[in-house]
Amino acid sequence: MAEEDDGVRLTGQVREKLVQTKQAWARAGRLLTGEAADPALARLPPGQRLVTDFPVLDLGIQPEVPESAARLRLDGLVAAPAVLDWTELMALPRQPFRNDIHCVTQWSRYDNDWDGVPVRTLIERVRPKEEARFVSLESHDGYTTNLAMEDFDREENFLAFAWNGAPLERQHGGPMRLVVPHLYFWKSPKWLRRIEFLAADRPGFWEVRGYHNRGDPWQEQRYG
Repeated sequence: MAEEDDGVRLTGQVREKLVQTKQAWARAGRLLTGEAADPALARLPPGQRLVTDFPVLDLGIQPEVPESAARLRLDGLVAAPAVLDWTELMALPRQPFRNDIHCVTQWSRYDNDWDGVPVRTLIERVRPKEEARFVSLESHDGYTTNLAMEDFDREENFLAFAWNGAPLERQHGGPMRLVVPHLYFWKSPKWLRRIEFLAADRPGFWEVRGYHNRGDPWQEQRYG
C-alpha cells in the first residue's frame, strides 16, 4: 500500500498474471466471433452477453480519492490549460445520461443512469488547438488509454460522478470516471486524473498489449 503526494491512497498492486492472461487472449483472438452488427438494428453487440449486476474490473489497484484530493488536469495542445479541483468540478453544468455499456470481456449492461459533466463542456473550457487530434487519458492507478478527437468529442460522452442515483463508488471509479459509451468500456477510464490533448496518437495500457486501438464493439474490435 502506498500514498501519493497529492493525498490519494493506493491499495493493492498490479495483477501481473491477469495482465499476462489478457495479453495471451489478445494474441489468440479469444472471445472473437468474427461478426459485426449495426447498432441501429441490434442493441447487443456481437459476442456480448447481458448482465444485470455491475462487474468490477481493474488492474488490481483501487485508488482512494477523497474529494479534497480530487483533481482533473486538462493540458497539452490547448489554449487554456486547467487543473480543476472538486469544488470547480462540482460547479460545472451537470446533466443526467442513460446508456448501455459494453465490456471487452463480453458483458453488457443496459440502461445505466448517470449524472455528470458533458465532455464538450470540458473541451469548451480549455479550447484545444487546431493540431490536437488525440487525447491521452491517465488514471490514479497508472492506467492509460487513448482516443481520437472524433471519438472523444461526442455529445454522449461525459465525466461521471454518480451512477443509478448514488455517488459513484470507489470500485467503479469514484469519485469520477470518463464514460465513452460507443466504445468498449476499457476506453472509459476509472479514477481519471488527466486529459492530455495531443497531435499524435499515444496508445495506452491495453492498446500496447494487443488490444484494438479504437475498440468499437459493433465491429468487434477487441484486439488489434
